[in-house]
Amino acid sequence: MLKKSYLMLNKTLTLLLSPLFFCACAQNSNKVKEANHKLSDDSLLNIVQKQTYKYFYEGAEPVSGLSRERYHSDGVYPQNDKDVIATGASGFGIMGTLVAIERKFISREEGYKHLKKGIEFLAKADRFHGAWPHWILPSGKAKTFGENDDAGDLVETSFLAQALICVRQYYANGDPQEKALAQKADALWKGIDWNFYRKNNENVLYWHWSPNSGWKMNFAITGYNECLITYILAASSPTHGVPAEVYHEGWAKSGAINTDISLYGHPVKLKHNVEGPNVGPLFWAHYSYLGLNPKGLKDKYADYWKENQSHALIHYDYAVDNPLNFKGYGKNSWGMTASYSVKGYAAHMPTEDKGVISPTAALSSYPYTPKESMQMIRHLYEDKKDQVWGEFGFYDAYSETDNWYPKRYIGIDQGPIIIMIENHRTGLLWNLFMSAPEINSGLKKLGFSRTTTK
Repeated sequence: MLKKSYLMLNKTLTLLLSPLFFCACAQNSNKVKEANHKLSDDSLLNIVQKQTYKYFYEGAEPVSGLSRERYHSDGVYPQNDKDVIATGASGFGIMGTLVAIERKFISREEGYKHLKKGIEFLAKADRFHGAWPHWILPSGKAKTFGENDDAGDLVETSFLAQALICVRQYYANGDPQEKALAQKADALWKGIDWNFYRKNNENVLYWHWSPNSGWKMNFAITGYNECLITYILAASSPTHGVPAEVYHEGWAKSGAINTDISLYGHPVKLKHNVEGPNVGPLFWAHYSYLGLNPKGLKDKYADYWKENQSHALIHYDYAVDNPLNFKGYGKNSWGMTASYSVKGYAAHMPTEDKGVISPTAALSSYPYTPKESMQMIRHLYEDKKDQVWGEFGFYDAYSETDNWYPKRYIGIDQGPIIIMIENHRTGLLWNLFMSAPEINSGLKKLGFSRTTTK
């Protein structure tokens, strides 16, 4: 028996090591690549959206059905937070579920049950004058995010609130169960006390409040960054709305939000909260615009479509220019944002370039740069899939310079990929959010105008 086993093993090894075997493997690999290259744009976008959505469905935190802060396919976590729920990412996952229903990635009934589970959890979770904390434990209790940041987080709450409005609008004409869920979502958004977060009626919103440390964080939300949506929602609230002066004096800093620069030939009228005349990480062009449609949206400070398009194109042109000579940068590999970095976590941008590319930056910019974003998607899926693609879509970040390809995800980076691609394809979330009468009243109050464009 031993002799027979040895002969069989030897025969197998001979076959595996033969040139014919390697040739066959190479041919099979080439066939897979050829099949990938033959995918239409629509088919490829479907694959990317469907796979990415799995993070918020199959990979959801099991007790709440909401989004985990992070998921590491390698099983290695820097701290004990594998099952920590992220408020902002949960909002993105809720919006992604509406996409999944419409795209038939899941059934309408499955989507309803998933949303109901999450919304019922949120109704029982810790809130602080209506605002949820940055992180929530499966028990529903707040988890400390940082020193003095252990309770209400108005910005993360605003990312969630825009999703609740979309759910309400989506199910407004549904069956009785769906209408009941819409009412629950409506009650949660209307329960956010935006006025309280003015800290004694100042004309600015504050990011944090804690029953343990009060206003000790003292972090006033002023532009320009990812927080425009916070002011839009605060002005739009029919229950705890803030006056227009809070936006103009707080967010817009009495006009100091404006600048007049040009980078790679792209004009920028809003002064980003970064050093020097430059632009910030690309998530600033995404998070506030998942529901808020920037097309034709203007106020006395900016044309928001032009601003976001310039922001994305500056990142693209920067990667093509590649002033620091990082490996792999170019028209097929571009876009920086807050993500994992080779050493920890960083808000990558032209003024903080560490040689790290984050797929969500270019992919979530799809409405602004469809051609450039599609180039990136094809390159990653067709040429680098073995390195950057996993069970929940593209991994969070990579660096060709450092040969660094971590198999890790962050929820708040995955969500905008699904949503912004869909907004370009059908306008689903833009249409839902912008159909809310309170939002239109709030925009009018703040002096916004909208021009219908395609």
